[in-house]
Amino acid sequence: MGQLDFSTLDIMTEAEERSFMAAFTQALANDTGDVAKEHLAAGRSVYFGDDRFPDAVVKEYPDGRRQLVTFQGEDEVFLRDL
Repeated sequence: MGQLDFSTLDIMTEAEERSFMAAFTQALANDTGDVAKEHLAAGRSVYFGDDRFPDAVVKEYPDGRRQLVTFQGEDEVFLRDL
């Protein structure tokens, strides 16, 4: 499947939005984590959601450390180490 274009979500028709959401849901269901692995291998952190922490996100560093963080505007706020 090609890369999804999120830039037009605000101007899509209802039919286009339904089609986009179906493709997005399928992409999520089939995600292998390859892009996250590439980012980590390149020395960059990745962020992801975890149902155990509904009000924050997990930040994983290339060395395997994980932190719970949130955002206030554009500022990342450290909550705790995991």
